[in-house]
Amino acid sequence: MANRLASKTAIITGGAGGCGAAAARLFTAEGAKVGIIDRDAARGEALAAEIGAAFALADVAEEDQVIAAVQNLTASIGPANVLFNHAGTLIVKPFLDMTVAEWDWLMAVNVRSMFLTTRAVLPGMIASGGGSIICTSSVSAVAATPMEVLYDTTKGACHMFARAIALEFRDRNIRCNAVCPGFIRTPHGMREVQDLQALGVDVSDAALAAQQGRMCEPEEVARAALFLASDDSSFVSGTHLFVDNCFTAA
Repeated sequence: MANRLASKTAIITGGAGGCGAAAARLFTAEGAKVGIIDRDAARGEALAAEIGAAFALADVAEEDQVIAAVQNLTASIGPANVLFNHAGTLIVKPFLDMTVAEWDWLMAVNVRSMFLTTRAVLPGMIASGGGSIICTSSVSAVAATPMEVLYDTTKGACHMFARAIALEFRDRNIRCNAVCPGFIRTPHGMREVQDLQALGVDVSDAALAAQQGRMCEPEEVARAALFLASDDSSFVSGTHLFVDNCFTAA
C-alpha cells in the first residue's frame, strides 16, 4: 500500500538519526507532512532538506524549547495528528555507580520529554479531530538487563505513559501506543552492545541470535510506527507493540 499517511501531519522527536530518521523518510514517502525535532541541527536540517520536511531544533527535555519547537512546526506544516515520541538515550552502568544527576538526566530525556511534547501537541491534535501518538519504549520495559537499571526504569515509565494517555483521551479520538524494539542496528544500539560487553554482560552475536535471531533494523521499527500512525490501526490503542522477533516471547 502507498499513501497510508496522505492526510496526516506528523511530528517526530529524535528524528534526525536512527529509527527516527527512518520513520521520517517512511512517513514522508507514505504522504505525510513531517516535522522533525532534534538537538542535532546539522543532521536534522540535512534530513529535512533531503525529504522535504520541516525541522525545529530543541532539547526535548527542556520545556521552553519543546513549546517553541512545536509552535514553529505547527506554523510551518499545521497541527500534528501524528506524534512519534521517539527521542531517547541510555546509560549503561553498574547501579551502585549511578549518580543522582545521571538518574535525573535520563529520566528527563526518556520520560519528561514525552510528557512535554505530548502536552504541547495534544491541544492542536484534539482541535483538529484527533490523532495517533506513538511512544518508543523497549523490550527493556519488561525484560530487565544488568547494568541498565535506570534505562529499564525509564522504559517502564514509557510503557505506562502510553497506556494512561490512551485511556484518558480515548473519548477525544486520540490513540496512544508504545512501540518496543529489541536490540537495534543503530549507533545508539551498537553503543549499548559495546558498553554491556565491556561490563561483562553477554550480548555476543550468539547471545543475540538466541534472544532475537538477529539485530533489528531501524526501518523495521519505522514500519511498526507507520502501522500505529495510520488508520490501519484505528482500533488499536493503549497497547505495546513488540518489535523484537520473540525476545519477550521466550
